[in-house]
Amino acid sequence: MIISKYSILVDPLLRKLRLYLVSFSGIKKGDKVLDVCCGTGEQVFSYGKKGATAIGIDIRKEIIKVAKAQKEKKRLKGVSFMVTDAQKLPLESNSLDFASICLGLHEMGQESRDNVISEMKRVVKRDGYLIFVDFKSPLPKTIFSFFLRVIERLAGKENFRYFKNYLSNGGLPELLKKNNLEIEKKSELIKGLFLIIKAKVIL
Repeated sequence: MIISKYSILVDPLLRKLRLYLVSFSGIKKGDKVLDVCCGTGEQVFSYGKKGATAIGIDIRKEIIKVAKAQKEKKRLKGVSFMVTDAQKLPLESNSLDFASICLGLHEMGQESRDNVISEMKRVVKRDGYLIFVDFKSPLPKTIFSFFLRVIERLAGKENFRYFKNYLSNGGLPELLKKNNLEIEKKSELIKGLFLIIKAKVIL
């Protein structure tokens, strides 16, 4: 029931972001792409419609079940989903052109964030890219930010603690710097709430 509501209420709000992310990233037909913490799979479907071979992973069995059901309805080829831990990806090193994570890092503790990014770096080719989408830090002083904080608090104490920790530590720019990633380009969407970054590994 919760997952059903997530799909109905949240995914439509993020539709603009998901479509924009495909053009922003430069993902094209034939590219191999991983979407980490894929949820109901909407970002994966956006990649698939572009002609990419896209894999979505999430640790929650129930939400992957929803994603697979949606895949059958959409009849998209080259799209697949699996239940797995983002900190231990069952994928070969240097095998993908892109890896993305959308609104997942702020829901984790610091160590888990680093582990996930490390795994994303491992599976992407040396000339590939990592794509990140999450809340901008600091958040803009708008009514949208107020409602966002309310939603994050309602999600539970642990979730809100991770959210506050993510923001207090500088959000994506500081996190990527810490993990030896160089920002190639960045953009903001939806009243400055979201920061989108395309990054590459610093050799």
